[in-house]
Amino acid sequence: MRDALHRMADWAADYRETIEDRTIVPAVAPGELTARIPASPPDRGEPLERILGDLDSVVIPGLLHWGHPAFLGYFGSTSNGPALLGEIAAAALNVSAMTWRTSPAATELETVVLSWIRQMVNLPETFTGVVYDTASTAVLHALAVAREGAAGSVRARGIAGRSDVPVCRVYASDQAHSSLEKAMIVLGLGEENAVRVASDAAFAMSAEALARAMDDDARRGFRPLAVVATVGTTSTAGVDPVATIAGICRARGAWLHVDAAYGGAIGLLPERRSLLEGVERADSIVVNPHKWLFVPLDFSALYVRDPAALRRLFALTPEYLRGDAGGAAEGVGVDYMDYGIQLGRRFRALKAWMTFRAFGREGLTARVREHCRLAEVLGGWIDLEPGFERSAPITMSVVCFRCAPQGLDEDATDRLNASIAAAVNAAGRSYLTRTRLDGRVVLRVGIGNIRTTETHVRTLWDEVRRAARR
Repeated sequence: MRDALHRMADWAADYRETIEDRTIVPAVAPGELTARIPASPPDRGEPLERILGDLDSVVIPGLLHWGHPAFLGYFGSTSNGPALLGEIAAAALNVSAMTWRTSPAATELETVVLSWIRQMVNLPETFTGVVYDTASTAVLHALAVAREGAAGSVRARGIAGRSDVPVCRVYASDQAHSSLEKAMIVLGLGEENAVRVASDAAFAMSAEALARAMDDDARRGFRPLAVVATVGTTSTAGVDPVATIAGICRARGAWLHVDAAYGGAIGLLPERRSLLEGVERADSIVVNPHKWLFVPLDFSALYVRDPAALRRLFALTPEYLRGDAGGAAEGVGVDYMDYGIQLGRRFRALKAWMTFRAFGREGLTARVREHCRLAEVLGGWIDLEPGFERSAPITMSVVCFRCAPQGLDEDATDRLNASIAAAVNAAGRSYLTRTRLDGRVVLRVGIGNIRTTETHVRTLWDEVRRAARR
């Protein structure tokens, strides 16, 4: 095992060193890799030498290399040396951070790391955090607490067959993440009660449209339960007017959840903290360090103003945990299993702790600021290029644009941009995604990899222009 670990260390270092030389998109067809793997598990154990060999020959050829510095799709999914060491240590330790007693260090380190994140992104001390896997899980928990407060006794009685439970509506902009609908499905509130509110020219939620929708629903006998405001929408990194929305929610007794999964990191930059104006008035906020604070997947931090409400909803201690639970009540530490649906919990805080210590606040800030600069640089190139246009304002490190040559109708222009995205990605030297804004296909670049430089952005831009000419 020691020899294999040394070999794995060399393998990981070699991968990191050579990732830029790899083709980003795998040249495989659906089912091709499955056909190379036995359909049944082996009866007898196989030597590690053979297994590690198949890692290179079977697994790697079928991967999209998200860590490539020219991978500019979605949001940055980046790895780094300190985090990699943290993941190795966490896997070796393999503890469960469900209660303080089952792993005091894991529990207390999680508390410390959550406090660090809160301070770095400039959230007030009135918020208390808990770590989940993704923002989708975070919004599910936040809305569950909101539902309990609005409907009453849902934990005990559920909502089925109850005449005293109103139809609850939750509002988000037409640019907000699809995790809202999934949360509504799981919580029994119904997908059709996720209300999408129109956005303005900057792709931010219209506060006026939100107020009208909530008031119209109230007149129809529905309960305006919550609003999900976004700081850094998925398509454009748009920013909803959180301060105004907070006032609307307070006047109508609705929960305010702020999805800052991507945009929360902008709080590192004093010159851009105005983008987070109003988040201090939210009931819950989610920030994903695995998006733009350079912690590898998965790590999502939900902050709530009233952690006791979260605990009242989810705390449940069966007899087989009695000896290791109750830490908070006895003053010996928090039991994080009481703040969500998960019992077994990975030691996620370790990789975040090692990342933040290795880079420091200054190092993290410098990289976020550089990504914003690179986005502005790309935006400048687009503005100067005939036949191209920006499709949305640049607020952070996301750039949306399209090739729009004269003489093409809108449908033909959509097909052109879809073809450009496909051609750039198929070439394998750069990677971007596409989305729709105002019903039209646009190209989208998300800069967030810790190793991305202006050279990689220039390479992508050259690839786009080359594909457009073809």
